[in-house]
Amino acid sequence: MRRFLFSLFIITTILCACKKDEFNFSANASLFVSTDTVKFDTVFTSVGSVTQSFKIKNDNDQKLRISTIRLMGGNSSAFQMNVNGQAATLVNNIDIEPNDSIYVFVTVHINPNQNNLPFIINDSIQIQYNNNNRWVQLEAYGQNAHFMTNEILLGNITWTNDLPYVILGSLTVDTNAVLQIDAGCKIYTHANAPILIDGTLQTNGIKNNEVVFTGDRLDEYYRDLPASWPGIYFRSTSKNNQLNYTIVKNATDAISVFEPSVNSFSKLALHHCTIDNALNKGLYALASSVEMENSLISNCGKNIFLERGGSFVFSNCTVAAYANSFIFHNHPVLWLSNYIYQNTTLLTASTNAQFTNCIFWGEGGLNSNEVAVYKEGNDNFSVVFDHCLYKNDTTPSNSTVVSSINNFDPSFDSIDVVNRYYDFRTNNFSNAPGIDNGINTTYLTDLDNNPRTIGSATDIGCYEKQ
Repeated sequence: MRRFLFSLFIITTILCACKKDEFNFSANASLFVSTDTVKFDTVFTSVGSVTQSFKIKNDNDQKLRISTIRLMGGNSSAFQMNVNGQAATLVNNIDIEPNDSIYVFVTVHINPNQNNLPFIINDSIQIQYNNNNRWVQLEAYGQNAHFMTNEILLGNITWTNDLPYVILGSLTVDTNAVLQIDAGCKIYTHANAPILIDGTLQTNGIKNNEVVFTGDRLDEYYRDLPASWPGIYFRSTSKNNQLNYTIVKNATDAISVFEPSVNSFSKLALHHCTIDNALNKGLYALASSVEMENSLISNCGKNIFLERGGSFVFSNCTVAAYANSFIFHNHPVLWLSNYIYQNTTLLTASTNAQFTNCIFWGEGGLNSNEVAVYKEGNDNFSVVFDHCLYKNDTTPSNSTVVSSINNFDPSFDSIDVVNRYYDFRTNNFSNAPGIDNGINTTYLTDLDNNPRTIGSATDIGCYEKQ
């Protein structure tokens, strides 16, 4: 009996193995294709896309032969296809083992045309097996652009809002040059392409038509990644820089300002600006001078980092960070010192910083003190927090604090870390601690361009409750 059962087992195993080695040529054979459409978000002309893919799986208990996988546009298609490592527009006779799968990879490269507006590029991939046809549609949004590759700008230049600007390599504004950027301009910067300002940068955004700086990877997964591009660097000779209604996001170090101003004006003034999602620093200044009003700095590794002193005036700004899947909140949202160490040498400088009607808040990280102020040496040192709201265990050291609010949740409108949705307004909370608790300033509108002082006094933060 045992011999009979053993023989039956051997015969069954052989038959099953033989069956798996056979091909299923039935028109009813099952084939799983993971998607029916591959979509690419905005792809700039003459710049290749990210790679997308889909899976073809043999759901049968026998081999399946794919007769052809064909890119229908052939060699003239804007799309390129790669089937399991083979780049071609047509691949024949692909055998897939039972319950196994292959991958088809797709990229797109779009030639420029005369369109100023985005346009759609289409093609399809045909999958033939056992006299059956399956189709995967390909769709990409193309966009013409001004391309700047290792460009050095000289003289007085104005960028108009006709097409996006794509920065490859780097962009330098020369020492005596002035770059004016009109409202609505979008600047998309490659991963290795810093913007270097040795002269002057002036952006002229307006509400609902802001100037935007961000990375050039616009596919769904990449469009919100920090460190997508290096950032903007205002170097030692730079002067008279002014950003109006400007958004700087997804950089490594969004804005960096180096060395004192070469004239009596602040090296950089920011009006109604947003700095968001920088992996390292949102706003960095080294021994320099910055003015900022009615602006938002959110969810950066180090939102504001000021060292070796300088001159700073911040009015009605919201500075907030929440730990999320991209950036863990490890550092205070405001870090200020009058010194640096150069090797082992301590270098200090005078410091004058005024923070009025500002919120400094963070959650989800390791910080119980969101404001950190440090002083070394005997240089002049004045740091004032006037009518601010901040999160600290104790009053910030080395500082003068006037009529400020400590450790009261600012009641932001909506914070959804999982879905990366942040609304730092307080419009829905009549009892939010910052409402009507600021001091009136010369600035008449908030970040939304709404009027200030709706109540008895202006609100704390970059938004005014309407």
